[in-house]
Parts: sequence; C-alpha cells; structure tokens
Amino acid sequence: MAATPLMNEFPGLAHLTREDLEDILNDPAYFQSTFHSLPQVKELYQAQAELGMANEAIARTNLSLQDRLYELRNETKEAFDNAKSMESRWKDLEREQREVNQRFDPQFLLLRLRHATTAQDDASEALASSFVQSSPSLSSGNDASDVDEFIREFRELRKVYHKRLMWGDRWASGQVSWEDG
Repeated sequence: MAATPLMNEFPGLAHLTREDLEDILNDPAYFQSTFHSLPQVKELYQAQAELGMANEAIARTNLSLQDRLYELRNETKEAFDNAKSMESRWKDLEREQREVNQRFDPQFLLLRLRHATTAQDDASEALASSFVQSSPSLSSGNDASDVDEFIREFRELRKVYHKRLMWGDRWASGQVSWEDG
C-alpha cells in the first residue's frame, strides 16, 4: 500500500488492507477496537490517566492542608483585627499626646501665666476690699495685729502678682528662651 497522509500519521494502520479500512469505517465496534489499539491513543489514555492521578494527588494534598489554611486564615483575620485596633489606639494616643504637649506649648504657657497674673491681681484686690470694708475707720478698734496681718498677706499677693507680670512682659518681648539646653 502506498504511503498516504493517514499512514504517515497513524503507522499502526499501515498493515491493514483497503477492505479492512472500509470495514473499520462501517463497523463501529471494529473502529473502536482498532482505534483504542493505536499507540498514539494508548499514549493519550496513559497521559490522561497520569494527569488524573496527579490531579487526585494534588486534591488530596489540598484537602490535607485545608484545616491549616482555615487556621491561618483565622489567625490572619485576628492579626488584621488586632492591627486595626492598635491603629485606632495609636490615633487615640497621638491625640492624647498632642493634648498633653499642648499644655507645654510656649503660647499656651504664656496664656496660663497671663490668666494666673490676672487671678493674682483679683485676689489681692479682693483682700484689700475685704479689709477696707471690714474696718470702717482705722481708729475704731482695728488692732495693729490685724493691720500687720493684712499688710503681710497683701504684700505677698502683690509680690507674686508683680513677679508674674514681669515674667509675662519678658516672655512677650522674647527674653525667655525655650531651647533645650
């Protein structure tokens, strides 16, 4: 028989006669038995079986790893949730730190000094008003000890007031330095 593309492609059919080839085309059972006996088809089925076994092995491996994967997924979720919680806590701590640091900000401290100076002035004026109102006349019975006590307290209040006023003026004029030293 002459070499044809069919015979080149399937050399296992080369030994068959033309009548055998026609019988193969006409009889499905004969076709199936001949087809499945071809080396290319046997190799194809062998490769398919090997791939199937490889897929089954991979599936078994995947199933054996499934529980660990779920554990890792849960651990990852917990770690992520923990990180988010810590990130939120970090923001709270940063806000608290800014609030704490604000108390030591030079402008805030100057403001506090000015408020304290005003409060000191008010306290000394209130003491003086109270003393004057409690003694209608100097000769009416205020003894020297009451006057001495008032002078001592008033002097102390005014001394603190003037110190604060002096520090505030120096600060406002830039004579107070906040550099780390």
